[in-house]
Amino acid sequence: MSNRSLEKELKHYFGFDTFKTGQKEIISDVMNGRDTLGILPTGSGKSVCYQLPAMLAEGVTVVVSPLVSLMVDQVKALKAKGFKRVTAINSFLSQEQKKQLLSQLSHYKLVYVSPEILQNPLVKERLKTLPISLFVVDEAHCISQWGHEFRTDYLKLANVIETFNRPTVLALSGTATPEVQKDIVTQLGMTDMESHIYAMDKENISFAIEHVEHPNEKLVKIEQLLKYQHAPTMIYFSSRQWAEKASGELSSNLPDKRVAFYHGGMEQSDRLLIQQQFMNDQLDVICCTSAFGMGIDKKNIRYVIHFHLPTQTESFIQEIGRAGRDGKHSISVVYYSPSDDYLPKKLIQSELPEAPDIQKTLNYLFNLYQSGAKLPVDELVQQELELTETQWRFIKYHCHQHHLLYQQTIVFNRDKWKDFHTFLTNQVENRFQYKMAKFSELISWVHRQGCRRKSLYQPFQTSLKTPVVPCCDFCGFDWKNFTFGQKEAVMIQQDWNERLRDIFLLGDKHE
Repeated sequence: MSNRSLEKELKHYFGFDTFKTGQKEIISDVMNGRDTLGILPTGSGKSVCYQLPAMLAEGVTVVVSPLVSLMVDQVKALKAKGFKRVTAINSFLSQEQKKQLLSQLSHYKLVYVSPEILQNPLVKERLKTLPISLFVVDEAHCISQWGHEFRTDYLKLANVIETFNRPTVLALSGTATPEVQKDIVTQLGMTDMESHIYAMDKENISFAIEHVEHPNEKLVKIEQLLKYQHAPTMIYFSSRQWAEKASGELSSNLPDKRVAFYHGGMEQSDRLLIQQQFMNDQLDVICCTSAFGMGIDKKNIRYVIHFHLPTQTESFIQEIGRAGRDGKHSISVVYYSPSDDYLPKKLIQSELPEAPDIQKTLNYLFNLYQSGAKLPVDELVQQELELTETQWRFIKYHCHQHHLLYQQTIVFNRDKWKDFHTFLTNQVENRFQYKMAKFSELISWVHRQGCRRKSLYQPFQTSLKTPVVPCCDFCGFDWKNFTFGQKEAVMIQQDWNERLRDIFLLGDKHE
């Protein structure tokens, strides 16, 4: 298909006259059957890179997406554009709904799934019967960021690709160092991928860092900052308790601001409600953990404030990239106190089992083997062994990889078990050192003297765009006296056709 034809199809399906940077190149390669890695800045329209081919090509496109809320939003958005042959297989479906959806799966051209749902034998067998032509890993940095510990099913995608008769593969991300790009390609089992790597710095974001003595001082300063600001704001925390505490205090002290909290400990329905309220300008400020934000396509976020830092620079860049998707001036503010190193280090430690955990787990598995019992469900194992979900997933994944587990059956080999203990201990130490080094990189950036923008993006790209807004506090931006002025939020006016459409979309049980 010619580029001219692609432009026509883009206009027909999405209403855009021209492609954004990188979209046409990636789509052309995918349409020609080439495995492709695309690294595009956050907010640059990565989803079009697979949604348009899904509409144009023969066969089915399967998209691996990390979050249910992201799947739901994208399904709704596509249906609103008139593309009805799209669905998501996710945990929101009841058993009856899932059964019905799987029986009708051949009706769809675009199917969203999580890496975990792809390990469901029933889902996998049903998908195998479809003519899958394109396999997409959206937010592909999750393979490297989450796959090695928390969500090990990301590391099984290479086997899934082979199971689906080796369709064309597209991996997309907004942030990936050369090291992470290599890991994505390796873990997907690709030997020859076309790469389209674009600069990820955004010219419309200003940077500021303020050092404080105590975390409580941060709340006072955030309150002072927001008092005269009228702009959608995201505040990131590493602690659910802090997110809730800050939300409560800001709500009390800033009565004209609509504030809510969001974290992974909430019910999914509550999280979706908060997300939709923020998207529709019914909330001004959201106090959230990293569970919020991936795939959030809200154009007018003006402030991304970090009360706590994440554990790596890539996550920080992803989070600030949610600001200013409309191209207008936005600001990243980091409040840093001397005690801020403690929480991220604690989070890293909680993701990995310690040496006594490994020995205790092997003893537990051996006792089950001797008794002839199968491995119980994950929740019971975690409770019995007093492991976090992440720690158990890490151990369980490597047990499967070393053939000590086959589904729920324990396979015993004395020499293998002895070697496995040594291997896993070394693996834990290597991952801990790696993750601590990643965190140290971000801490070094906070303390470094010099242009914030330049030092943040240097490890990711060879050149920087010229900012179209004041660069950073180090380069002279007086962010404390800056205001965005009048409230930008505008209630969306809908005609009766749009209202009916939204009602029917909300009632679609396959979303």
